[in-house]
Amino acid sequence: MLTRRHLLVLSGAGALAPSVVAEIARADDWPNHALHMIVPLAAGGPTDTNARLLAEVLAKLWGQQVVIDNKGGAGTNIGNEFVAHSNPDGYTLLYATSSLAANAALYRTLDYDPMTDLAPVSLVAKFPFFVFVPNSSPAKTLAEFIAYANSRQGKLVIGSPGTGGGPHLAELLFQQMAKVQLTHAPYRGAAPAFIDLIPGRIDCYFGSGELLTYSRSGQVRVLATTGAERSPAAPEVPTVIESGVPGYAVESWQGVFAAGKTPPDIVQKLNAGVVKALTEPTLVARLAQNAYTAAPCSTDELAKFLRADSAKWSAVIKAEGIKLD
Repeated sequence: MLTRRHLLVLSGAGALAPSVVAEIARADDWPNHALHMIVPLAAGGPTDTNARLLAEVLAKLWGQQVVIDNKGGAGTNIGNEFVAHSNPDGYTLLYATSSLAANAALYRTLDYDPMTDLAPVSLVAKFPFFVFVPNSSPAKTLAEFIAYANSRQGKLVIGSPGTGGGPHLAELLFQQMAKVQLTHAPYRGAAPAFIDLIPGRIDCYFGSGELLTYSRSGQVRVLATTGAERSPAAPEVPTVIESGVPGYAVESWQGVFAAGKTPPDIVQKLNAGVVKALTEPTLVARLAQNAYTAAPCSTDELAKFLRADSAKWSAVIKAEGIKLD
């Protein structure tokens, strides 16, 4: 419904196009039905879990259901592209991962431009990865794993939720800096990769803090964290730096985006909702439990962050000479 302020503006500017009037009305009325949040990875993994936690809080704030739709595959490009080409009305959102920053450099062609076809809303969380190995591995420390890998150059298999995703990029940088060669096995999400790690079908996996429950229950072994400092969620786990790889530090992220041409008023409403949700103590505590740090920000800050992260990972990808179709 149009506010009195908008009516005054319209009465003094009768030449405004009908499309402008409609846009103002949509912004005032938003949201008036359910929203869909696209998770570009398989259900059941850490990203999916966090998206569902956020969606639950947002639904209460907005008074509308926030439905999670998993559209995994192609290194998150299927889900990313779906939102980029969706109706820019603020009802279809992307729960993005750090792979969004790398895909332009990683893929020969994309059907969307991460910088222009998606509208930044807010970061949700930043987090380190943790280096896991199966209990059958002879390595009890990361230094021992590096030595073990060096004795079998190229024979050990390292899994990831998909080529170009945050864990894969962290693994690539680790291999460059630790000077080890591992064979990459991409999966369609974190859950199937970790299922293969437990019995030793793969030899290593870089995963989020949510997976620490498996090391604490004795199903796998955690060797290190990729953060610059030890994580408050697992202070007993040393960093990769402490484990003999000087200068190595990787922090990944998750964030919310809308379609690129979403009206600015609606984008700001989306931002306000996500930022407010990330002050909810229960949500912040649930994230912190798994080593995620709530990181709400402005739309401009997320845009700048995405550009900087893209430059960082483009350099890593170029050094590896990786290009995907």
